[in-house]
Amino acid sequence: MEFEDFDFITSEAPARISEPADPLQRLKYLVDNTPAIIYSTVPSGDFKMTFVSANAHNVLGYRPEEMLADPNFWFDHIHPDDAPSIFSSLAQIFTEGERAYEYRFRTADGRYLWMHDQLRLIRDAQGAPLEVIGSLTDITDRKQMEETLLQAQNMASIGQLAAGVAHEINNPVGFVTSNMGTLKSYADTLFGLVEQSTTAEQRKQADFEFLKEDTVALLRESMDGLRRVRDIVQALKDFSAGGDSQWQQADLHEILDGALQALANELRFKIKVEKHYGALPPVRCLPAQLQQVFRNILLNAVQAIPDQGIIRIVTGADSEGVHVRIQDNGAGIAPDNLARIFDPFFTTKPVGSGIGLGLYLAYGIVHKHGGRIAVISGSGKGSAFTVHLPLRCAEPR
Repeated sequence: MEFEDFDFITSEAPARISEPADPLQRLKYLVDNTPAIIYSTVPSGDFKMTFVSANAHNVLGYRPEEMLADPNFWFDHIHPDDAPSIFSSLAQIFTEGERAYEYRFRTADGRYLWMHDQLRLIRDAQGAPLEVIGSLTDITDRKQMEETLLQAQNMASIGQLAAGVAHEINNPVGFVTSNMGTLKSYADTLFGLVEQSTTAEQRKQADFEFLKEDTVALLRESMDGLRRVRDIVQALKDFSAGGDSQWQQADLHEILDGALQALANELRFKIKVEKHYGALPPVRCLPAQLQQVFRNILLNAVQAIPDQGIIRIVTGADSEGVHVRIQDNGAGIAPDNLARIFDPFFTTKPVGSGIGLGLYLAYGIVHKHGGRIAVISGSGKGSAFTVHLPLRCAEPR
């Protein structure tokens, strides 16, 4: 029996890096291999660096000798927004003995890393300032985690506020909508009676036809305004609750048709919908939430078309999953706005026409499903939103 060639793992102890026996060399070895950058500066004037540990090259990309050669190196590489608070308080190290700062420092490749800088003043035997020693530690990952947590907390607070506002608005909108419907029926009855009980001359004197037409127009505009408020309330509720549903196998075409049916009034007489549905396998998903995604994208497409237009829906599948492209021939999205369309509360619509949560919610739902949204657009050229979804999403536990 012959063996195949494998790399076998032995039980031998790993080789050790030889450590210098000389105490000074050992100290240098330890300093150069700590996670923090150890440095020293003169205790006055420009705080010129007099020593920098070799690991500065690994963390910041600079060699110690180039940092020592420039007397203003430290000051010149601190982020301009962070520098004033440091410079204004640096002198306190001579009374307090030590200071700690967190600031952004420019690396050799032009990035900024968040650094924690711990400085301590060293005095000679007579108490005169001798030098300042410091340790620079990269805390970028911690800062990013803090920023993410803060954003999550802020969004949770906004969600609670949105839920409260939606609840408070929903009740008066409900009874006003009901009253408007009743008022319309009363107006129809009254106009019918006036037409039956008055002469043509009397109706002319009262400008009856104008009153009738204007009343109908006023009622129609009022109902349209209430529908806008209802849509805003629904967006706030969706934002705060996320649209609960159960994970299940679903037909994306049925979900798309449901979204189109929900927007039937907005589509009627204005939009021609072209459906190019390909063969799609069932997708395990949250159907109600995906319908919200398509409804929000479709509504944006409708609102981007000023008069008459076309919305084309194309679906397909490949080895990675399924995709749905919703394309319109509307006004398109300006390049400056394209990078912000998924930000919460960002909108280019007039006041009263939207609050900028539709695409933000769509992005979050698609991300929850393990998918992504791609956008192609240009001013005056229409837009195409493509939703990519895996066949089976990783359900949260």
